[in-house]
Amino acid sequence: MKAALVGVGQAGGKLTQALVRNDRENGYGAVQGALAVNTARQDLTPLDIPTLLIGQDVVSGDGVGGENELGAELMQEDTPEVVNALDGTITSRTEAVFVVAGLGGGTGSGGAPVLVRELKRVYDIPVYCLGVLPGRNEGALYQANAGRSLKTVVREADNTLLVDNDAWHASGESVTDAYAAINQTVAHRIGLLLAAGEATNGVAESVVDSSEIINTLRNGSMAAIGYASADASPDPEENINVVTSTARKSLLTGMSVPETTESDAALVVVAGHPDRIPRKGVERARRWIEDETGSTQVRGGDYPLDSDQLAVLVLLSGITRSDRIESFLDRAREAAKTDPEPDPTEAFQNDELDGLF
Repeated sequence: MKAALVGVGQAGGKLTQALVRNDRENGYGAVQGALAVNTARQDLTPLDIPTLLIGQDVVSGDGVGGENELGAELMQEDTPEVVNALDGTITSRTEAVFVVAGLGGGTGSGGAPVLVRELKRVYDIPVYCLGVLPGRNEGALYQANAGRSLKTVVREADNTLLVDNDAWHASGESVTDAYAAINQTVAHRIGLLLAAGEATNGVAESVVDSSEIINTLRNGSMAAIGYASADASPDPEENINVVTSTARKSLLTGMSVPETTESDAALVVVAGHPDRIPRKGVERARRWIEDETGSTQVRGGDYPLDSDQLAVLVLLSGITRSDRIESFLDRAREAAKTDPEPDPTEAFQNDELDGLF
């Protein structure tokens, strides 16, 4: 899939950079270009991708200090400048745009929904959000910010692909090391997903292309991605059980939003050397995912890679029944009680929305 990336805020910029590096190092050629947008100058300086500083007239490059309503306001004012900066990055070949953001901070959580809405108005291609949920220990402000941001961006984006910071945060790991490791983990998974239909080694027997990704994400407002890998035998018949057991690990222990096993639609990609991928194993994995998720729309196929391992990537779309998301919303509601403003996540219980804008 030919994609353009826009990182908003500190977390969004760093994750976008990791995605670009992963794409280049693996030679996928899926990421057409990227831009990092922020209100804090110091967060843009270390990045080696194109950057844009917004809100200078108001915060003078010092950031919004976790105030996501201010982040939304500044993005609203400078959206034309962001769109102009994306000229040449989003082209006629671009098949989707991903707005990447941490949903708990100020610039990312406030600015991402605004930018998604504007990009959908300007471009006739899917605009997705790759959103990072704050961990349980990241503070009440981050929980409340993310609750409001998630509700708003889910309304605006064609789909919101979620990453829970707690999914891969190792015990005892420093915050800096944890975020860097999470970014690499996410970049590896999203990079493989975007690579579908792009540079391949060999010919896939059952092609997974951009339309399969788009059609899967079309069914649902929130999504999650899972991944697992295992050593493979040169004999594909010996890899049937390898594929099915790896698919189970991908869904049950490798999801970007843990405790997520129900969905409205799914995509299963088996990646590895074409001579080692068993067709029977791919089909069994697809049927197992269908049974486990309760989805009647499970697409599947293989992605050729020059590797001695087999990997299984599972994309679930329509995950609103996830226990992990419900747990996060409970934290966000509790955090909002410390604020005199109305509970920003109360709208999750009905069709009304007290969003950012």
